[in-house]
Amino acid sequence: MNYKDFKKPVLLVGGGVRAAGAADLVVEFAHKTHIPVLTTMNAVDIAQDDIRIGMIGTYGNRWANMILEKCDVVISVGARLGLRQIGHKREWFAPKAKLVRADIDQAELSRNVKDDEEKHLMDARDFMKYLEKKEFPDYSEWKRRCLAVKELLAKYDNTEGNDAAEAISELLPENPILAIDIGQHQCWCAQSLTLKGHKGRIMIGGGYGSMGCGVPYAIGASISMNNGIVYCLTGDGGLQMNIQELETIVREKLPIKIIVFNNHVLGKISEIQHGSYQDRYAQTTKTSGYTVPDFEKIAVAYGIKAATIPSYRELKDYKEWFTDNEPCLINMSIDPDTLLIPKIKWETGLIMPLLNDELNAKAMSLLNFD
Repeated sequence: MNYKDFKKPVLLVGGGVRAAGAADLVVEFAHKTHIPVLTTMNAVDIAQDDIRIGMIGTYGNRWANMILEKCDVVISVGARLGLRQIGHKREWFAPKAKLVRADIDQAELSRNVKDDEEKHLMDARDFMKYLEKKEFPDYSEWKRRCLAVKELLAKYDNTEGNDAAEAISELLPENPILAIDIGQHQCWCAQSLTLKGHKGRIMIGGGYGSMGCGVPYAIGASISMNNGIVYCLTGDGGLQMNIQELETIVREKLPIKIIVFNNHVLGKISEIQHGSYQDRYAQTTKTSGYTVPDFEKIAVAYGIKAATIPSYRELKDYKEWFTDNEPCLINMSIDPDTLLIPKIKWETGLIMPLLNDELNAKAMSLLNFD
């Protein structure tokens, strides 16, 4: 394929890029060509700092999905392109774009996303080296427009959960290691965490749905780094599923920083019960059978310093806790009614809530250039 024929390409990277040890090549390629890099949820840590655009998919950043809709070629590397990424109607995925797919799994490539797609049965690192030999024009203007749309819409969908993730980002050191549990906060973090540097890691459960994975992820990561600092972002539901591992953290002297997004509900499930089942809550809210303990007291009982704060705005008061060599737990309240948005509506492919006409016109004027 002659990539010079395209004016609005995107590089879409998935978890296979990390597995192949190709993250460094993606960063080099992005800096060389200025092609915008979009990611799946499992690869949000690969495109950070100055090459971060956003995440695609059902709960992806609005601007990332809009860029995907207007681009003219998608170079997909190590991304499964499952239903959460492309939707249940293939024709809705990057409708104006040629698709190039590189995947090491023949079974995945055997499933067509587009009838005329170009397929490469290759390891992601080998494919990135293959791309390096291709000639690309300078796509600085296209990237500038993508970043302008991102800036235009940066706060449009922000909820309290997104604001909390952004506040955490500001307090993190360069190239941090984060372990993310499963729940609403998982998507808020995937949408809004921005790391300084290109070598940080965001270990995320992705599509496994394994609530309770955050603390065990953090323990393994810390031990693998000779008891290094790891930031564990978890929900009140996820933390209770492996709360006994606080003893492991203390016993092994692991400087794990636990921040609990505590909305006192099983948010992801209760949100479905609200939106699809007319508020028929069951075991997800205080009045339907789900309750939350005092995490600060529990942490202190285990010998971990802890604090309870009413909102993310107080995180800055504990800045020193983010960098010292001790474990800690910050129990951060989130409004129980905070929703997870934006979301691509399954039946129509529309990004909900709908963008207002003025902002939509401005965004389209940036993305529709020839």
